[in-house]
Amino acid sequence: MGSPLLALAAALLLAGCADLLPKSQSEVRGLWGSYEEAQAALRRVVPYQTTAADLSALGIDPFRAENVRLLTFSDIALRFPLGGGFSVDRLDPGLRECLEAGTRCEGYAIATRQVHRDRVGDFWLDALNFRRTVDVRGWSFNALLLLVEGRVVYVLQGGEPAIREQEVTRQPLGPFQGWGESLPGLLR
Repeated sequence: MGSPLLALAAALLLAGCADLLPKSQSEVRGLWGSYEEAQAALRRVVPYQTTAADLSALGIDPFRAENVRLLTFSDIALRFPLGGGFSVDRLDPGLRECLEAGTRCEGYAIATRQVHRDRVGDFWLDALNFRRTVDVRGWSFNALLLLVEGRVVYVLQGGEPAIREQEVTRQPLGPFQGWGESLPGLLR
């Protein structure tokens, strides 16, 4: 019994304590490894010139690529509700063409992201649940392509090129913080 504890203590002393904190990564797989790559790929899509076959050659194909969603006309109409005195003439010509085309219009919605979550700070405060600090970094990208009869008529893109956040959780009682929640179960 003593040797496993001794080995654990030695490992803690030899390893940097910060290296023992958990790390995680959240990734919505996509076609690109960075925001810049995604943006560059969408710049190659030219309304009224790029076809569905061209998109497929670029890897943008809802039937083969991950996280490219095929939108029906009703999905598109819900994204762009018209009304309230807004003139259709003020719309982008490609968007207007799509809405006028009805069911001959379809869309591709692309959503991809890559986020890393690294717990940093004091190992013992984290391990004993007094203070946990998580650095969050990454990027997210989304795009909407509208096609009428297999030809791109509208491209819209956006996202967050640089996600940088820090989450700090403080619990003054550390491991005893939640004791009140478990007390009713113990009293039964």
